Amino acid sequence: MLYTLLAAGLLGPCIGHGVTLAQNIVDLGSTAWTLHDPSHNVSVPGSVPSHTHLDLFAAKVIDDPYYGLNEFDQRWVANSNWTYVSAPIAGLHNGSSTSTWLVFNGLDTFTDIRFCGQPVAATNNQFRQYSFDVSDIYHQCNGSAILSVNFGSAPQIVNTIAAEQGQESESTLRRARLWGVAGIDGTVAWPTGVEISYEFPNRQFMRKEQSDFGWDWGPAFSPAGIWQPAYVVQLEQSDIYIRNSLFDIYRQGQLNNLPPDQSQPWVVNASLDYLGTLPKDAGLNLRLTDANSQTIASGPLSNITVGNGSITGSTVVDPLSYELWWPRGLGPQNLYNMTVEVVGSGSTPVASVEKRVGFRTIVLNMGPVSQDEIDQGVAPGNHWHFEVNGHEFYAKGSNFIPPDAFWPRVTQAKIQQLFSSVVEGNQNMLRVWASGAYLPDFVYDVADQEGILMWSEFEFSDSLYPIDREFLDNVREEATYNVRRLNHHASLALWAGGNELESLELQLVEDADPAALPRYKSEYEALFLDVLLPVVYSNGRSISYTPSSTDNGWLTLDFSKPIPMTERYNNKTDGSIYGDTDYYNYDSSIAFQYDLYPVGRFANEFGFHSMPSSQTWQQVVPEDDLYFNSSTIQLRNRHYPPGLSTDNFPASARGMGEMTVAAQRWYPTPDKSESLANFSAWCHTTQIFQADFYKSEIQFYRRGSGMPERQLGSLYWQLEDIWQGPTWAGIEYDGRWKVLHHVAQDIYQPVIISPFYNTSTGDLQVYVTSDLWDTARGSANFTWYDWSGARLNTSMPATADVTVDALNTTKILQVNTQDLKLDYANAILVLEVSVEGSLPNTQTARTFTHQNWFHAVPLREANLVDPEITLRHNATSFTVEAQSGVAVWTWLDNPAGVVGHFDTNAFLLLPNQPRTVGFSLQGPTTDPAWASEVTVRSLWNNTIP
Repeated sequence: MLYTLLAAGLLGPCIGHGVTLAQNIVDLGSTAWTLHDPSHNVSVPGSVPSHTHLDLFAAKVIDDPYYGLNEFDQRWVANSNWTYVSAPIAGLHNGSSTSTWLVFNGLDTFTDIRFCGQPVAATNNQFRQYSFDVSDIYHQCNGSAILSVNFGSAPQIVNTIAAEQGQESESTLRRARLWGVAGIDGTVAWPTGVEISYEFPNRQFMRKEQSDFGWDWGPAFSPAGIWQPAYVVQLEQSDIYIRNSLFDIYRQGQLNNLPPDQSQPWVVNASLDYLGTLPKDAGLNLRLTDANSQTIASGPLSNITVGNGSITGSTVVDPLSYELWWPRGLGPQNLYNMTVEVVGSGSTPVASVEKRVGFRTIVLNMGPVSQDEIDQGVAPGNHWHFEVNGHEFYAKGSNFIPPDAFWPRVTQAKIQQLFSSVVEGNQNMLRVWASGAYLPDFVYDVADQEGILMWSEFEFSDSLYPIDREFLDNVREEATYNVRRLNHHASLALWAGGNELESLELQLVEDADPAALPRYKSEYEALFLDVLLPVVYSNGRSISYTPSSTDNGWLTLDFSKPIPMTERYNNKTDGSIYGDTDYYNYDSSIAFQYDLYPVGRFANEFGFHSMPSSQTWQQVVPEDDLYFNSSTIQLRNRHYPPGLSTDNFPASARGMGEMTVAAQRWYPTPDKSESLANFSAWCHTTQIFQADFYKSEIQFYRRGSGMPERQLGSLYWQLEDIWQGPTWAGIEYDGRWKVLHHVAQDIYQPVIISPFYNTSTGDLQVYVTSDLWDTARGSANFTWYDWSGARLNTSMPATADVTVDALNTTKILQVNTQDLKLDYANAILVLEVSVEGSLPNTQTARTFTHQNWFHAVPLREANLVDPEITLRHNATSFTVEAQSGVAVWTWLDNPAGVVGHFDTNAFLLLPNQPRTVGFSLQGPTTDPAWASEVTVRSLWNNTIP
């Protein structure tokens, strides 16, 4: 039965996330703190939220952790124990009927907590919310109410855990070989190679951000501190405090991982986690308002249940009253404010929670390919794609990593700036990579607003993990808190168990010790199927789950079983296609051979590293170290990982060499007399290769939407940087766009034209690919030029009609370059398409255009000429024009200290065809004349000494 709309104004006003009408809450961020380490004779002001490094830096005990090689010099911070001690906490009541609670939304990580000098608890999970009843302690407090939180050294503690007799790890294997210590069941350790260590070892034994111990794109600070807000909460007997809440909106009859019936009404389920004592016969009331604060629905929830510190209720609402939420580019981001109020007898308000929600379904469809689809040309096997509101779509985006090594300095403004770049980059999905931290709500708030889907993951990556009861119980609490906290966000697209667990970890086990594989599969399932899947499924029906980021999907999904999902692993049928793919190949000699790219249903990781710009390097590296292979530059490169070495030149040289060789192999490389100019040009050239390589892959994956693989997603590695260094990122630490992000912006347009060249045969094919949901029609032009800009006459067709079906691709040209009799060192093909179509969920026709280019030989072998580019600007834009030749990889560069990006960049510029480009300024600048310092270059500039 549909929900009956009641009168507006049933509920009182709601302030913030959760409100209790008669509670005393003291924000511990407003209390003075001191940070102590007696062993180093350090005592400085502290803060909440914060990390030890940040407070030490603020007190000038340490230099900027990000500068130079300070990370290595500051390892003593991570290897020390630190205590945060509050000043006497003001504003507390001490009535006989008052209960007092400590609430921590995040403690990083191993703590001993004392209040009024008395022990409260020990914690060991960065990702859990902790609440402790300290009423008895406070009532007996003889002096001032002082809180102290001691943080143990995470690297030291996990080393101790790993050294415990019977503990499984690779360090156990090393110890067993030395001392003969056996594992708990007679085995000695995990198979060699499966514990991937970056800097600090043994990260798998801690429930702390795994990348805090280092990764191949960032530092290893292993920070400690009260990293999320913390409170003292005082309640009277009739009070409750809402500490967390779950809102779930789904179609009636919907089950996780299965496409729902879109004709069904919406079910709204609300569950509030509370401290204190509920009033007798407590109930829940609901109010939904639109963006204009107009009430759409209000009234009581039904099916009220109370237990385990939660109160839950649900209702069914009229589907005609709500506009759907869509991802960016697929429709509007309609959002509603949902207020749920706890009421006592006589509907007396007790507490309320307000959250912003959207009405949408998002499903990861891993079901079998139907016979009808096979008849239409889709390869048999299983799907692996997302569907929103019942529609397939192409997911375009990248992988989100922690934007800073210290989460307390990640602000909503920084995230808004980053997501603005995501939107302007034509992306609609981010994969929130496992082994950072579960993101704050404000990140998902921005994603909700901007229409960016967030494929989210539990914090496990590139390792096997313990499965003892204490560890699994700890993970269950962590997962439950975060699943419930984030479930209301319309942008939440998926929960994945972790990163590369099946595609890498279990494969490494099989390679190292095939006989042990069944055992480790069973241990893997104990965590990722038996613990995490029930947490997702039991806390809502709106979100899909997959145990690993890269896998072959499920083999069976049977909701009559306690654990409905059975993984496919490698139970595959020849000729069928399953699952998603990742791809990394650092042999640049085969970089553009698209026949080597993986064929799957979805590409969730692929990439190659590059240097950041010289402007970004100057933020953290002394001027005399600004050359390609300086010690500082090399040691800030973490590909390949250094372990605990502080002179990782051999491993770093491999990664630096890969960038160098790729640049030399494919492009003219700089050899400038001025050192900084040469360094800047080399950094830029590594970015060109990175962008060129990604463009090749994205074109291939997008073409797959109309191929038998029916490939419906590409998320490159990675969106942004955690610091200043060589990485796979497309956006540098301060927000500056690399070449990659501009090229991704271009190749993620709704309609693109793409060349595919077989170097062995000389066959050239050109495809037009469309993400639109309706057929698009138009034409394409093909024009050969020499590098001076003169047109070349060939027997190849110069035009083609284009008809490309919805979410599909079409081949519009096939020729053999050997038949054209061109000097390919002096030839470039310009491809242009223009079609009429409409964006999804719009009725307005518009023109979609795209330009691309093709050269049959590497640009290193091309007879480039000086295009003589001119640059002029006014208050809002920059105009560039090539005077005497074709400018390839034309690049406008803004000066250091100017945060923003050009509307388009890294483009082809034909002679006498001026191009005007705008600039989006994303932050304040101290230089009012910065526009006059903008420069332009093309690949030709690499040839200038």
